[in-house]
Amino acid sequence: MRFSEFGTGLQFPEGPVVMPDGSVVVVEIKRGTLTRIAPDGTLSVVAECGGGPNGAALGPDGAFYVCNNGGFSWSERDGLTAPGPQPAGYIGGRIQRVTPDGEVTDLYTHVDGVGLRGPNDIVFDDGGGFWFTDMGKQRPRDIDHGGLYYGRADGSWVTEVVFPLVSANGVGLSPDGRYVHVSETVSGRLWSWEIESPGKVKADPSSRARHGGRLLHGSAEYQWFDSLAVEAGGNVCVATLYTGLISVVSPEGGLVEEVPIPGEDIFVTNICFGGDDMRTAYVTSSGRGVLYRTTWPRPGLALPYG
Repeated sequence: MRFSEFGTGLQFPEGPVVMPDGSVVVVEIKRGTLTRIAPDGTLSVVAECGGGPNGAALGPDGAFYVCNNGGFSWSERDGLTAPGPQPAGYIGGRIQRVTPDGEVTDLYTHVDGVGLRGPNDIVFDDGGGFWFTDMGKQRPRDIDHGGLYYGRADGSWVTEVVFPLVSANGVGLSPDGRYVHVSETVSGRLWSWEIESPGKVKADPSSRARHGGRLLHGSAEYQWFDSLAVEAGGNVCVATLYTGLISVVSPEGGLVEEVPIPGEDIFVTNICFGGDDMRTAYVTSSGRGVLYRTTWPRPGLALPYG
């Protein structure tokens, strides 16, 4: 598989969103921005989000919905930019609505009176609501847990669906909308729940996990899972940290293949799909500040709003 650089010089990019004009909008976590990458590689700031914008999706109203983790501390590791624990300037977790002209509004900062800690990734369903993860927040001696949540785009309702999870990161829906998939970073596990209704899931009767999720895949090596995207056929593509891979997992469970990403970056964090046939894949190599493009062997799942 051949990869080309679509965007460079980014400050820990994640959350790629393919736009109709061929540009790709990403968050730059370290820079605190929502940024557009034109097809010629030119960068332009859509909005200053502050904190740590971590994931993004287009909503039914044409606005971007951003998971903001509140900010990381930063360091350099072997020439790579690396995120760290909660910084002194942490602003708290939040879900933000960002208009195409750059107006930023905090949509949710709390769920049932409890502050969000580190919202990470987001996906809309075809009813206009969205599922999102909260990774929690880490400090040198302790950690806040996060989980899986569901909210309405108009700001009227948000609920906790599964809590706690171990560093919940990527989230995606099955092609038929019946299942929600969540990757856990530190555990290196990919879970799936059947959706009973918007914001409510069913426990799998065969699950040994207290949260009732069905385990689709667990890494046997020292691999952490980051964000994910779903193929049109149902495979779940999970960005895999430390080994610099995209791990492709069957919806029935089990590893289908591993796709290495160039650049020897341990922080391969996101994948998304676009193009007329949905076979153009974009992958964030966050530690090196690069967005790659390649032709994927199978089409990705078209998202409800782009």
